[in-house]
Amino acid sequence: MNNELLEALTILEQEKNISKDTLLEAIENSLLTACKNHFGKADNIKVNINPETCEFHVFAEKTVVEHVEDDCLEISLANAQMIDSTYQLGDIVNQEVKSKEFGRIATQNAKNVILQKIREEERKVLFSQYYSMEKDVVTGIVQRYVGRNVSINLGKADAMLTENEQVKGEIFQPTERIKLYILEVKSTPKGPKILVSRTHPELVKRLFESEVAEVKEGIVEIKSIAREAGSRTKIAVWSNDPDVDPVGACVGMNGARVNAIVNELRGEKIDIINWNENAAMLIENALSPAKVISVIADGEEKTAKVVVPDYQLSLAIGKEGQNARLAARLTGFKIDIKSETQARESGEFMDYENDYEDYEEDYEEGYESEYDENGEYIGEETYYEETDEDEYAGIDESEYAEAGDYVDGDE
Repeated sequence: MNNELLEALTILEQEKNISKDTLLEAIENSLLTACKNHFGKADNIKVNINPETCEFHVFAEKTVVEHVEDDCLEISLANAQMIDSTYQLGDIVNQEVKSKEFGRIATQNAKNVILQKIREEERKVLFSQYYSMEKDVVTGIVQRYVGRNVSINLGKADAMLTENEQVKGEIFQPTERIKLYILEVKSTPKGPKILVSRTHPELVKRLFESEVAEVKEGIVEIKSIAREAGSRTKIAVWSNDPDVDPVGACVGMNGARVNAIVNELRGEKIDIINWNENAAMLIENALSPAKVISVIADGEEKTAKVVVPDYQLSLAIGKEGQNARLAARLTGFKIDIKSETQARESGEFMDYENDYEDYEEDYEEGYESEYDENGEYIGEETYYEETDEDEYAGIDESEYAEAGDYVDGDE
């Protein structure tokens, strides 16, 4: 009997992941319940269980009295001395209770106590297991549609993919395997309630961690993510190792790594850009693939004014403003995009225009640096003025050099 009990507890411990100590505690409580049902009370009942052999004994503590008034709590001196002749009045006798003598109802109640404890522990174990996976990605099998929600089997528990967490346009087939982000795990009387998502930005981050070794190891960091599920995602990456290209690591050979993630997200476009501590440079990168002429970023106000070439304006804004919207979420800046023509008309581009004109004037005066034949710098930087071509007409380069007016170098 004890060997069978030990074997049963071992199997339960392995299959249900419920500790043997918990199961032994459940058996102890069930025996106390059975005694209470059989004798009407169990205040003086003690249960001893050997955890190694599962051998158990049930004792009723009874006081030795001369005249017994309560059989459950008292024992006569004569009966006590039949157990041990040394007992005297007032002593406490441990009289063993045979569990085989319990009635059917008491036995059934004891069984129910054990089963209830096993179910409770099973729910706790499941909750702990999936609670530790909260904010992580799991693979689930589609079971069925429940209204507009989808029931997903995660192995030992079911999860619910609500309509709000589904990507618009995605349709699932039964038995299909999909990746899901666990939003929340709640403990309920019926077991853990697991809420999952296909739209959360962290889903993309976790997929990159599983697909890109550099991201998982922390060499490449994903600094920021902006996502419009089912359409487009922008991520900004940074490398802690100067020898590792963060964008290249995420893209992979011939785009193998990013394509695996795109396939999992069913064709969702992913833009990977370099993170930069300089806000203006970050905004310029975030507006990729559009080219940018200038960015003026206000770090305190979290606003930025961007000027792009006229032919790049629609690309910078994107379809229905998507590119600009994602760039703003990615950087945390409110971005105002204008074409070069719009910026000039509004006067916001005048400073750049004046700088350009000043540069042209300097160039007309002329500027050169002296270098030797190996390209090494040998002289001071000097300005020279334009010379009338007729003044040196018919004079070759060597004559220029003798006069000191000609120096071989870049103009």
